[in-house]
Amino acid sequence: MIAVIQRVSQASVEIEAVTKARIGRGLLVLVGIEDADGQDDIDWLAAKLVNLRVFNDDQGVMNVSVKDVQGDILLVSQFTLQASTKKGNRPSYLKAAKPEIAIPIYQRFVDAISGHLERPVLTGEFGADMQVKLINDGPVTILMDTKNRV
Repeated sequence: MIAVIQRVSQASVEIEAVTKARIGRGLLVLVGIEDADGQDDIDWLAAKLVNLRVFNDDQGVMNVSVKDVQGDILLVSQFTLQASTKKGNRPSYLKAAKPEIAIPIYQRFVDAISGHLERPVLTGEFGADMQVKLINDGPVTILMDTKNRV
């Protein structure tokens, strides 16, 4: 799993000009799932994400997590994160999991994050054409790949 984590002051997802989800202070997380992803990837990334210390403490140091600040998480599936650009100019998406594999993994990931956060996680809609809007706070953007844990 690949995740692009952005600290936001606000973010939203629209589908066909209708707002599906909106958060204030928190994290917008774009996630790309591949066939090789499994429960260990879900568990590791969910725990890491909720406990990632990217919010400022009273001294202005990034030392507190989204859970600590009672922020929200907006999770959006994005298969294009699995793009390979090694050959030519047209990205290849062969590594991206097909919906029959990706959707159950995505749902388990949503559930795992919700469990760690101790409240619901807002989401986009898997496979939909979405317009994602955000105000990146900082800016703070972090890339995580469960295949590069060491």
